[in-house]
Amino acid sequence: MRLDIAGFTRGTKTIDHREVLAYCARMDALGYDGIWFNEFHFQQPPDPYPSTLLLAAAILGRTERIRVGTSIVVLPLYHPLLLAEQIAQLHWQSGGRFDFGIGRGTHPATLAALGLDPAGTRERFEAAYGLVKSAWSGPTLVPDGSPWPASTEPVGPLLAPGERIPIYLAGSTPETVGFAVAENLPLLLSLEPSEQRQFDVYDCITGSRSGRYPADYSISRYVTIAPTRAAAIATVDALLPRLYERRRRYAMAQNRPLDSIKPIDRDAFLANQMIAGSPQDCFARLVALRERTGIDSIRLIFNCNGEIPEAEAETMATLFGRELIAPLHALPAQQR
Repeated sequence: MRLDIAGFTRGTKTIDHREVLAYCARMDALGYDGIWFNEFHFQQPPDPYPSTLLLAAAILGRTERIRVGTSIVVLPLYHPLLLAEQIAQLHWQSGGRFDFGIGRGTHPATLAALGLDPAGTRERFEAAYGLVKSAWSGPTLVPDGSPWPASTEPVGPLLAPGERIPIYLAGSTPETVGFAVAENLPLLLSLEPSEQRQFDVYDCITGSRSGRYPADYSISRYVTIAPTRAAAIATVDALLPRLYERRRRYAMAQNRPLDSIKPIDRDAFLANQMIAGSPQDCFARLVALRERTGIDSIRLIFNCNGEIPEAEAETMATLFGRELIAPLHALPAQQR
């Protein structure tokens, strides 16, 4: 089972950058398989790491084994040939430890700041994806009629024959999930809201009724682990009001009506979004989730996207790493 960390840089503006790198090195030493970072631009107050690629380069230079992924790079914001070259460089200088998570992006303020029409993001996303992959494997020109000016000097191949950079896709609309199925791309499944919406779309597109999904999809869960179940649940109960307020802030940033954000149902949250309990409890929950979904990869969020202090989150990540990584790695791989 692949065990990754996500959400770490949320709320880290007060943490020295050297400590961020040291944290990643400690997670590498504990045996975590990967660490994922989100792309948010033009935040107020400013986000410490709006560029996932610059952060990935720093972490990959500090670590030895752990993979680094983007969840996501918003493809419509970039010129695809420059981006293809940058990703190829990260792949090379890391020894193949970079995971390229991509998406269309829907944050209206970012698009407005860059003068991009939200109605054109799907065209830009699909065109960028095609040009990035093309430039990796062979000479590529930007054609007439694309969202970018047509080019006259080809770019590529940027990768050696046979080299492959893993690509993941985030999104929940029928168009995006259908694109993932058509391109055979693993989905980065969401947590807010939970992945069931993506599962429903996938089932509708593929006609599947098994309730199981490709093993290389990546599911996500908040994790609260403590020596005892009672201590972990107490932490969850203290967290729920803060998480509710966070959801309201996020809705406001996306211009969504606040009456659409309902108080959190504790039982549903524990069942569908949170892994909580002792190490033994967490192991059992993760094995059950894996067996139910067929998915063999999970992104673990110990700091609840910045709502739990980093020192407390690292204590939980360390306990999880020492107690559970080895037995979860020992589970037999599931077939895609």
